[in-house]
Amino acid sequence: MSRLKQIGNWFEQRLQIAGVIRETATHPVPRQSASWWYVFGSAALTIFILQVFTGIMLALIYVPSAGEAWNSLQYLNHDVTLGWFLRGVHGWGSNFMVAVVLIHMAQVFLFGAYKFPRELTWILGVFLLLMTLGMAFTGQVLRFDQDAYWGLGIGVAIMGRVPILGASLVHLLLGGPIIAGDTLSRFFALHVFVIPGLLIGFVSLHLLMVLKLGINEWPMPGRIVRRSTYVQEYHEMAHRDGVPFVPDAVWKDMFFSAAIIVSVMACAAYFGPFGPSGYPDPTIVQTIPKPDFFFLWIYAMLALLPPQMETAILLIAPVVVLGFLILLPFLSGEGEKSWKRRPIAVVTVLLIAVALGTFTKLATYSPWSPVMDGWSGDPVPVEYLNGRSPLERQGALVFQVKQCRNCHSIGDSGGKRGPALDTIATTLTRDQLVRQVIQGGGNMPAYGKNLNPAEVTALVSFLETLHLPGRPPARDAAQATVTKQENSPPASNR
Repeated sequence: MSRLKQIGNWFEQRLQIAGVIRETATHPVPRQSASWWYVFGSAALTIFILQVFTGIMLALIYVPSAGEAWNSLQYLNHDVTLGWFLRGVHGWGSNFMVAVVLIHMAQVFLFGAYKFPRELTWILGVFLLLMTLGMAFTGQVLRFDQDAYWGLGIGVAIMGRVPILGASLVHLLLGGPIIAGDTLSRFFALHVFVIPGLLIGFVSLHLLMVLKLGINEWPMPGRIVRRSTYVQEYHEMAHRDGVPFVPDAVWKDMFFSAAIIVSVMACAAYFGPFGPSGYPDPTIVQTIPKPDFFFLWIYAMLALLPPQMETAILLIAPVVVLGFLILLPFLSGEGEKSWKRRPIAVVTVLLIAVALGTFTKLATYSPWSPVMDGWSGDPVPVEYLNGRSPLERQGALVFQVKQCRNCHSIGDSGGKRGPALDTIATTLTRDQLVRQVIQGGGNMPAYGKNLNPAEVTALVSFLETLHLPGRPPARDAAQATVTKQENSPPASNR
């Protein structure tokens, strides 16, 4: 013990943190606030520490590249000892962290803990909630399976609707115009460095504000918050009826946090990790990119919205909600704290809980995933079929069935993601068309695994007919020269 004391004294002489630790451990807490209702904040911090630890362990094996991310997760699931359990703890820890932070925010709102002088503490909590959701979303993308690929596609499509800045934001997030290898690198940086760094900073400030301003007192009916007298009244109450945080209050936090950790591990052991599902394939457009549990309500809500309301809701509602949360302590910084005398607050929390639960339930069976057949139901225009051979008409059928018109237009009908194909045969030769269909390139995925040779031949034969009237299709100049030489008469001998 004397040796340990000497070592402790050596560190204390250099760090001088014993006073800070002692002040933190013994800071007074209102006696009634040392209850089970005040354990959610410390539980959220405990889960965050667990996420950091398991995230570091996973990062030792995970490969953040489009070609290897999916394989590295399969390796973790099946070849690394307890790798599946580590992934399960990290995945379920994310779910629990979102849930605990939401419950903590609801408890703070109902108990009026956002009122004077804790306005900044509440605002930091709002940003902590946003960062927690950001961690959850970027973590799902890192699985880079079929769900993650198309879920990210839907997410960036929403971002692309932002006026003026939409295209720039999408390019910044994806690292280019499409989802590719740069996209995964950027999301890995966000998930591992940027968002955790912001979380650590916000958590530190949040804890500092709690220590400086004290834990919110139990909201008694009739106890009114007034800016002119609250601080003095709180200190008098904490001095008269307060208890030290350690050991009177901390044991509840430790017990609840331990129960949460055990629950996370139990879910990981019983249910296993999340995914990865099928390998990401951009050619499979008829897919259902089911998001993780805490985002289901968003997709269900968007699916049930009338199309004409989507953009307005997507762009206005988040700004309004975020603005309300930030302005709340300034709009209602004084007055009653007790939820028993704030029926509007209680009804608001209940309505939000019911709405989230309802939309989450609807998402399990409602068609919240968009049907990717925008123009495939419309027939190919007749003028593109007249005079065509049976093989070319078969190619038109392949063009229709494989939903090429979702990205390409002919006859001013079809998608705009890819170029219009009305005159494609005047710019690409047959060999170039075959190579583009099979191998892809640019913004177009490869369809070599989705079309058999007969379908490729028929499709290219149809595409070769798409040129201006009276203008021949493109030809390979080198091949044309060889053909001309072969057909020319032999030179006479003199």
